[in-house]
Amino acid sequence: MKFSYYPGCSLDSTAKEYDMSVHAVCKELGLELKELPDWNCCGASSGHCTNLKLSLALPGRNLALAEKEGMDLAVSCPACYLRHKKVDYEFNHNEKLRQEILRVMDMPYEGKYKTRHLLEILYHDVGLDAIKEKVTKPLKDLKVVSYYGCLLVRPPKVTEFGEPENPVMMDEIMGAIGATPLDWSGKIDCCGGSLALTRTDIVYKLVEDLMTGARKAGAECIVTACPLCQANVDTRQKGDKGATMPVFYFTELLGIAFGLSDVRKWIKKHVLSPVGFLKKKGLL
Repeated sequence: MKFSYYPGCSLDSTAKEYDMSVHAVCKELGLELKELPDWNCCGASSGHCTNLKLSLALPGRNLALAEKEGMDLAVSCPACYLRHKKVDYEFNHNEKLRQEILRVMDMPYEGKYKTRHLLEILYHDVGLDAIKEKVTKPLKDLKVVSYYGCLLVRPPKVTEFGEPENPVMMDEIMGAIGATPLDWSGKIDCCGGSLALTRTDIVYKLVEDLMTGARKAGAECIVTACPLCQANVDTRQKGDKGATMPVFYFTELLGIAFGLSDVRKWIKKHVLSPVGFLKKKGLL
């Protein structure tokens, strides 16, 4: 299976470990990702608050480039995913705006291909059985809570990402690699990522609520598919007497379960190192 691939600004910089684990895991599963040539920032998270036409023209240009490649566009960042999905939603519901954006883009775009988040590609296209077949080191006894955040599922009419109130794709993938996914109430709550620099008081409160919920559920770590959530929750948690909880990308845990050799390269990039935790669990 082949997809055009849009890394976005985060995976190309501060979330490089996410990008590295994405490529390694996809290669192991037989997914070919072809990075979109000459891609640009999608405008998250400031572009859509600044100018409507700009917020659609930026991701629209990427979609036009992907259309030239003749493949669906795989995206790993939920913020990028939402911005690109928003283009097709507006194009299908507002013909006048569609024509205005096409003039701004100065590129043809017909919407022939879909924007897909990597999580749903692994769940629907690859499948749980194929994922299980690649497991060489089951993550047994690892209790995790899946944190989808707010951007993958909202607004549901735009993202069309499974069940908006109780998504289960990441939970079931974690189960497929031997981990124990726990149910909890915080899986789609906001971590305050967009306020990380302007209202840290609110961010600390939101993150602490998430950590409290994860601990009450009995979790040992949090797994996410969002670079904004990972960075925010990883660095803003206070911890009880210095105790913190590791926050992993779902592709990192897949890589560990697959026994991939580059795992240490990814996890050493975390701000809060999970190395000691993984060694204690016998996973590193």
